[in-house]
Amino acid sequence: MTLHFQREVEKLKKMLLNEAAMIENGLQKALVALRNRDENLAIEVKNYDDEIDTMEIEIEEEALKILALHQPVAIDLRFIVSVIKINNDLERIGDLTSNIAARTAEITDFPHLPIPENIEKMADVVLGMVKESLDSLVNLDVQLAQKVCEDDETVDNYHKQTYEMVAEKVKAEPDNIKFFLKMLGISRYLERIADHSTNIAEDVMYMVEGKISRHGGGI
Repeated sequence: MTLHFQREVEKLKKMLLNEAAMIENGLQKALVALRNRDENLAIEVKNYDDEIDTMEIEIEEEALKILALHQPVAIDLRFIVSVIKINNDLERIGDLTSNIAARTAEITDFPHLPIPENIEKMADVVLGMVKESLDSLVNLDVQLAQKVCEDDETVDNYHKQTYEMVAEKVKAEPDNIKFFLKMLGISRYLERIADHSTNIAEDVMYMVEGKISRHGGGI
């Protein structure tokens, strides 16, 4: 590895980690806005989306430039390929976070209705998955990445429970249909964020071990 190549790889890694930190912070704020029915905070999070899109494009361009100029092989090639894939998953998490914020801003007409408990629990698991997938990336920690993959099933179960709850509530409380449908949308966005976190974890395992373990995921 030449010194010039090493510097460009470090620059790329820093760009990716900056994007990851912004996305994790945005998700934290979106979930605080949801719990507190904070419309202003929700709008702030929603407005992150354009900046994240710009970062995603810049990272992809930098990665493609490194591939074209240096034609890396073996572990260096795996790293660059993984960065491109992880970058895409991070951008999608950013989009879904923006969607959660948008739905949060739309439920201010229902202050008397609590956020369903299983969505609160689901949000905690999903935020943990995002954090742990990014920690596994920073530390190249395969065991932590594996834990993220295992947690995905828990999120799927919470989403199924939410769907069943909403189906019952729509029949029992027709005046609150809008609220419960927004909750179902938020549950779906959380479930997709979990999928993208799992994708990141699987890409970390590929980066470290050279084995492709991805078995599905969200778009």
